[in-house]
This record gives sequence, C-alpha cells and structure tokens, in this order.
Amino acid sequence: MTREPPIDPALEQGYNLRLHRNDVDDVIAGWTERSAAFRKGADCRLDLSYDEGPRQRLDVFFSGTPDAPLLAFIHGGYWQRGDKSIYSFLAEPFLARGIDVALIGYPLCPQVSVTDIVASIRTALAWLWRQAPSLGLSQDRLHLSGHSAGGQLTAMALTTPWPELASELPADLIKTAVPISGIFDVAPLRHTSIGDALSLGAQEARDNSPSLLRPVGAAPLLVVLGNGETPAFHGQADHLITQWQGLGASMEKWAEPEVDHFDVLNRLAAADSALFKKVAAQVQTV
Repeated sequence: MTREPPIDPALEQGYNLRLHRNDVDDVIAGWTERSAAFRKGADCRLDLSYDEGPRQRLDVFFSGTPDAPLLAFIHGGYWQRGDKSIYSFLAEPFLARGIDVALIGYPLCPQVSVTDIVASIRTALAWLWRQAPSLGLSQDRLHLSGHSAGGQLTAMALTTPWPELASELPADLIKTAVPISGIFDVAPLRHTSIGDALSLGAQEARDNSPSLLRPVGAAPLLVVLGNGETPAFHGQADHLITQWQGLGASMEKWAEPEVDHFDVLNRLAAADSALFKKVAAQVQTV
C-alpha cells in the first residue's frame, strides 16, 4: 500500500534527528541514570495523579524556598516515547536557585492522539494550579517549559482560555513560558516517518500547530533551541515568533551556542550555562 502522504526526504532529514546522531539511546540512558541518582536525595513527591490513566502523573521537586516560583516541564519524544522520570536531573540546578519544579507525564501516541495529549497537559496544569496550596507550592508563580514535543505542548498551553475550561482558573495561569526545540507547525511531520504513530490528518495538524493559532494573554516567551539544530527546527522557531509577534506577549529567541537538539538539555541542567541563567532569571521575575 502506498503511504499517504508520501515521505518527503528533505523533511525526513530535517525532523528525524536519529539520522544525525547514532548515540541517542546512550544519551537518554545517561539522563535516566543521572535522574535516578538525583531523586534518591531530592525532596520530592512522585507520581501524583492529575487524571485517570497510568501516565497522567507528575513529579514535584521542592527547593525549600518560601513562595518559590514553580517551573513545570514537559518532556519530548515526538509524542510517542519518553517518560518524565528520565528528566528529573533537570530539576537540580533550579532547586539550588530557589525554584520548585514539576515534571509532567502524559499518555503517548498511537494509544492516544496529539489532540488528547494537548488536553492532558491542560488538565495537568489546571490540577497543579488547584493543588498548589496543599502541596506547598506557589499558585500564582507558575511557569512552563518543554522540550521538542514538549515545546509544542508548551506553546499550545499558551493558546488556552483557562477560565473557559473552569471558571476558577485565572486567565494568566501561566506567567512565562520557555518552549525548547519545539515544533510549532506539526503539518510537515505528516510527510515523515515520525508521523506514522501520530496519524495526523490535515485538520488535526492545523488544530495542534500553535504558530497557526493565537496566544491568549501576554505571558513572556523565551523561544529556545540549540544553535546546531537542523534548519527545520530553526525555521519552526522563527515561524512561531513571526506569527505571534505583536499579539501581546514579549518574545525572544535564544540559540544556545555549540549544541544540538539533545545537548541543549545538558545546558539547561548546567547552572553555569547562559541558557540556565536566562531561564532562571525569567522564571524569577514574576
């Protein structure tokens, strides 16, 4: 049977990042080991259920700082792989800086759709806002970041009219956002092997492409990627900024020098990196 739509070789090169690195599994294994070691000594609550389902859970890490800002982070994996537990290591420098961290898990394709995942992230953020007082977290200092697919999910969260989901939710539930290496127009993935598990139709792709939607509110946005990422990812970041410029939010692009799609997360976890300092400073302004 002929694949529809057919794979576009140029788009496959732009988005299939395993074609550019043969050590991706080793990188992820290293993050997993590092995260497991970090959790052993961290002040945290793990696997808090925000909705029904085995993957609708989140982990919270506490800095011990009164009224600390809270950074929620959404992992990547092209909406079809990965787990929040792999990324615990990202919390360490933020805790030392006096910032609490929540890592959000979510169900994966093909068991669910991208639309379902977007809804799960919205449910998780609303749950986190509601439960913040009982968890000892700041309800009014919630910030959001995510990597790769998590970057798209971060931007989609900014298009959410929160009071329409539930009247008690504030319109400015998310104070600032940092999408990292995100895909903000998902339609090109329909023409790659990555799209096989996503089963995106044309309309669903449009509905889940934040660069084709409008942000709600004026949360400042720091759009991050590695300077060494493929032109496809640079184009995605530039397109989001172009489309959202002038719609209320202040926007900045930051290309972390000398890193690619994967190593940019190592910089986020390094307290002496320019990227970490920029993200921490943004989170602590509100």
